[in-house]
Amino acid sequence: MNLKRTFGAILTVLGIIGLIYAGIGVINHSGQVTTLIVVAIIAILFFFTGISLVRNTKDEA
Repeated sequence: MNLKRTFGAILTVLGIIGLIYAGIGVINHSGQVTTLIVVAIIAILFFFTGISLVRNTKDEA
């Protein structure tokens, strides 16, 4: 089991969930603007970090 690839997948899923949460908050005008911006920035970081971990980790048999 490749731990880096699994961790990358978890980060990617958390990033997607955070982006969806921020998007729903913006559409519904719920929550404060600063909170939604912080959540969106953290979600973007998680998403792109997870994607890069999955892409750059080589499979070892």
